[in-house]
Formats: sequence, structure tokens, C-alpha cells
Amino acid sequence: MSEIQSAQTTGDTRHADVLIIGGGLSGAMLAAQLLRLPGRRSVLVIEPRAELGRGEAYSAVELGHTLNGNAARMSVDPDNADDLTQWLTEHIAAGGWPESAEQPVPISELFPPRGLFGVYVQQRLAEAQAVGALHGSTVEHVQAEVIDLQTDDDSVQLTLSDGQRLQGAYAVLATGMFPAARTPQTESSGLNAAALDPWDVAAMRQLDPQSTVLIIGSGLTMVDAVVSLEQAGHRGPIEVFSRHGLLPHVRRQPPAWVDFLAEDHRLRTPRQLVRELRRHCREAIAQGIDWQAPLDTVRAHIGRLWNQATDLQRRQFVRHVRPWWESHHHRSPPVSAALVERLHRQGRLRIQAASFKGLEPSSQGGVSIRIRRRGEADTCVVTGAALINSSGIEYDWRRVARPLPQQLLVRGLIRPGPLALGIAAAVDGAVLDANGQVARRLFAMGPPLRGMWWESTAVTDVALQAKALAARLVVAAVEPARLRSAAKPS
Repeated sequence: MSEIQSAQTTGDTRHADVLIIGGGLSGAMLAAQLLRLPGRRSVLVIEPRAELGRGEAYSAVELGHTLNGNAARMSVDPDNADDLTQWLTEHIAAGGWPESAEQPVPISELFPPRGLFGVYVQQRLAEAQAVGALHGSTVEHVQAEVIDLQTDDDSVQLTLSDGQRLQGAYAVLATGMFPAARTPQTESSGLNAAALDPWDVAAMRQLDPQSTVLIIGSGLTMVDAVVSLEQAGHRGPIEVFSRHGLLPHVRRQPPAWVDFLAEDHRLRTPRQLVRELRRHCREAIAQGIDWQAPLDTVRAHIGRLWNQATDLQRRQFVRHVRPWWESHHHRSPPVSAALVERLHRQGRLRIQAASFKGLEPSSQGGVSIRIRRRGEADTCVVTGAALINSSGIEYDWRRVARPLPQQLLVRGLIRPGPLALGIAAAVDGAVLDANGQVARRLFAMGPPLRGMWWESTAVTDVALQAKALAARLVVAAVEPARLRSAAKPS
């Protein structure tokens, strides 16, 4: 890349080699990979939060909000699957996270608090900064929101919420996830305005402990909401409504199973995959082995299967398989799952298969919603003291009422991804514009690429993408210099 040792300023514009839009896990890991590669480069990470490496997922402060994967599955180092386990071992030995002693399992099987995972990400970024400093590379956190982006043949220009202007050779959309509970919608039903934040324990402490709480959605965000209510001292009924009424299964640690997808590449369609997976699960159960063992082998092949599928096959998967895939694959950490199971067994927590149809006026205080139960034609109104929106992640950028997604769409610099999941991009992460043209200077990674790879949010997904994209950016920056050198007369 260019020999810029640190971000420079020309007039009212700051310059850098790479502009990373978003400083959560995706942005922090990309910055770390860029810093570790040989050569001098300047990186600006634009992130509204006060800290890098946390984002939505790892800004949680409650110990009860844990990762939904154990330490052995959550390394940010794509070349060392044991990296988080090793970091936790040192951290616990130094007196950190004393509560881990309450879980009598190996450290590799612990489910750390998400806030602690954020500390781990930050430490790995700091270590990368030290490595980068040895060859003159820098990274700087610009605390603001990107509200507009433009490109030309030579650079990308950003406009920030505080009026700053940045210019870089390349920009990367590392915006992470847009949780439905915290994301303004272009066509808002008013749900978020009426709902409690699923992670706001302080707000939940203001509720009558015996009151009824309504929750929309029954996935992992719902599990977090139930943990929050428990920590807030809530002891009343919890009514959960979701279209299929499915709960996440608890994550266990099954033994290894044969990688049947690697052995048989003829399995391509969702129907073929489901049929063969069920057969392997039945075989596992017959042998006394957890059914999660065969399912876990599928994870490594999801990107390939999804990417090679037709739009019709993808729609079939989303319509018919997705709810069961989500509940079986995106599993709950054991402690949280045990809480949900206990409340369900006690009758305090009820799961109902029903669709949310909107808010209703409430003359008695609290909140009222209109639902339609599965299998019924008529709707009905349900009332509670409070409502929580746990409907998961908003992947359709057309519905996200934030300045940057809207401006990118208006300018035609991006197009929706397959099935309107995230945005469209080439295999290397280069963004596709409204006409399907591949951008030369604008890339994306992580959750925005959901439509390309289906699973593009897990830590291991992000870590692998960060490594590949960092290498791609370095090559992209070096090629023009090689061409200019080759064009010079000898």
C-alpha cells in the first residue's frame, strides 16, 4: 500500500490507506489482519462507540449474557482454533472471571460472557497494533457515524456525522449486525418505540416483578431477554410469541462425526441435504451418539452449498427449512437454556406459535398487541405490562433506516443480496453496484454478506473473511504500482 505512516490531513479531508466502516468484531479483526501483514499502511476505523472490538454483540455488561458457543469454537485467530481457550486460561489464572469456577468443565468448554469476549478481541487488536508499529503501520479509531460514501476511480470519500471528511484508497463495509430491537426501520410498526431493549436489565428492574411480560420472537435474543428479566428480579409470567413456536436447542459438545458432505458432493439441494442429514442423525442416535454430531459437520459446507444453490432452492430453504435450521443450529448456551427450561417447566414461560400483527391502543396501561395464532383465521389481543422485541437481526438493508445504508442504495453503490439478505458482492468481498458491476475500491465483510454465504456472522466466519480480505486489499494496492513500474521505459 502507499507509504503513509499515519492518517494525513489535506485541507478539510483526512487521508488513509484503508477506511473500515464499523469497529465491532468485523472491523477490529480486519484492522488486526492488516496490521500484521508486512508493509506500511494507515487504517482508520470509523465506529460511533467509545471502544473498538465490541459492536452490538460484545458490548453486553451482564455476566449472564454469554456467547452461544464454547471457547473452543470462538477463536478470532483463523490459524489457531485454541486461541480463545489459551487467552482464557491465562486470564483466569491471573484472577479474571472468578465466576468460571462455578462451571466444572475444561476451559475449552466454557461459555464466556460476551463482555469478556470483547476484552479478548481488544487485546488481540492491541497486540496487532504493536506488530504493525514495527513496520510503520497505524490504526486509529474515529468515533463517529458514516452518513455518506462516494467513490471515484482513485479513492473513496466518506462524510461523517460530525462533519469530518475522510478519503482512502479502499473502504470496507464492516457494519456488523442490525439487531431488530435496536434498528430504526423504514416502515416502522412502532414496535421498538413501545418495547424494552432485550439487554436493558436496569429498565426491567422498574417493572412490577409479578407482572406479565410479552416477547416477540423465540430465538437467541429471546433467551437473552429471559436472562435479563431473571437478573432484574422479574418473577411473573412471560408470554413468548413466534410464528413457529420453536425454541433454540441447548448447545452440547458431541463427539466427531464423519464429514458426509465432504465425501459426497452430489448432495446439493436443500431437500437432498435435509434427507441425508436426517439419516445420519438417526444413525447417530441408534449408536447412542448425540444428534448434534452429524449436524455440526454441515457447518463447514454451508457457504459452498448456499452459494451454488439457485434462487429457487434458496427460497425453498428459507421458507421451509430455515426455522428448524435456526433452532437446531443456533443453539443456546447451557446455563441460559437451563433457565428457559426451568421457567417453562414451572409454567411461568409459555411459548405460543403466533404471528405479531401490530400494536393496539391500551387504556389500562402496559402494552397490548394483536396476534394471530398458528392455524387460526382470527386475530386476538394480548395485554402485558411490558413488551420486548426479540425478533432477531434485520438483514434487509432496504428496511434499515440508518443514513449510510440508505445513501448507498440511493447512489446505486450497492444492491440487495440474494433474497434481500445483506448486500451483493463478489466472492472476494468486492461490492456489486445497482447494475451488477464489481466495485474496485469498496468491499464488505461479515453480516452484510449474509445473502452470499448464509452463515456470515459467526466468529470463525468473520475471522476467516478478515484474513482473506486483508490479503486481497494488500494485493490490490500493490498491483497498480507494479503496472506503473512495468510501463516505465528501461
